[in-house]
Amino acid sequence: MRSKLTKQIVATAKPSERETIIWDSDVRGLGLRVTPKGAKSFILKTRIGGGRTAPTRKPTLGKVGELTLDQARAKAREWKVMASNGTDPARHKVESGRTIADLCAEYLEVHAPRKRSGGDDKAKIAGYVLPRFGRRLVKDITFSDIERFHRSMKKTPIAANRTMALLSKMFALAIQWEWTDRNPAKGIERYPEERRERFLSPDEIQRLSAALVQHVATAARPNEAKKIADAIRLLLLTGARRSEVLSAQWCMFDLTTGVWTKPSSHTKQKKEHRVPLSPPARQLLAEIRDQGDDSDYVFPARRGSKHPHITELKSTWVRLCHFAELKNIRVHDLRHTYASVLVSGGASLPLIGALLGHTQAQTTHRYAHLMDDPLSKRPGRIEDQ
Repeated sequence: MRSKLTKQIVATAKPSERETIIWDSDVRGLGLRVTPKGAKSFILKTRIGGGRTAPTRKPTLGKVGELTLDQARAKAREWKVMASNGTDPARHKVESGRTIADLCAEYLEVHAPRKRSGGDDKAKIAGYVLPRFGRRLVKDITFSDIERFHRSMKKTPIAANRTMALLSKMFALAIQWEWTDRNPAKGIERYPEERRERFLSPDEIQRLSAALVQHVATAARPNEAKKIADAIRLLLLTGARRSEVLSAQWCMFDLTTGVWTKPSSHTKQKKEHRVPLSPPARQLLAEIRDQGDDSDYVFPARRGSKHPHITELKSTWVRLCHFAELKNIRVHDLRHTYASVLVSGGASLPLIGALLGHTQAQTTHRYAHLMDDPLSKRPGRIEDQ
């Protein structure tokens, strides 16, 4: 069907059982495509290069609503000139028009799911990267742009450094994907970081324990609240990472011998990790198993959830810290607390590293100062608290 396209024709074109195209008589090759579901877009039918033997393409100029009819005609004329010169306009669009928003979307779809920190990457992209660079073209971003961005985050040096690492990785992937030929985030000098060390004192552990009991007693869904409370208890009793505890399955535990075998797919180091369980941890797990609902997971999600197990503790943790009057404490600090209690009980740094699953001695060395710290002469077992 060929007719001079008008705004009224574009607005009133109706879908049919098959895709229909209304060709414009004003700009040859310009068409309005209407899918059976009613989606409308402007397309251009053109040959790449000269002659009848040149390949024909029908690239999409843009969706109706994103382009006006006048804009579609102007774009069609521009693309026709490119096609006559042998340039595929759709290919040219891909190579020259990729934005940082496109790069972020591709990164989150292709690379982030492979990482344990994929959720953190998504938050950094939404909070920092897109507001600053979202509409800019990937190929136009310079070292100076990234350096200024890094300086603007100097009040939050750790977040700034992590965001730089994320940007550098995204640009490295953009080079592999042939979106650009350089990495403007490479070579940005990072801010010095002071390692954060926060351990719960014996009194704080007692207050946290009382808050866990109060949380379950006052919850609208006590069964769900108890799952989260028990997950936090297991974190404190094992020093495991949050993701390891929340995704734990019963097949990983041998409560008879008291061993937790973490498969490589569940550990940060991507190696199987076997750790002994203390008597309190074994007792807690036995109670959870006896009171459970036959799920494969130690901490199954609520029925109807899209995840098979609990995935988040943040909201509960905030309330617990309020109840227990704990300041400046993260869930991850339970892991540090476990290590500090081991130190106070006389455990060696290599043993602590093995229990925590550290592959590098320097990671465990952060606890070395506790060996000579008078505060480390406190009771040496979590179960004593």
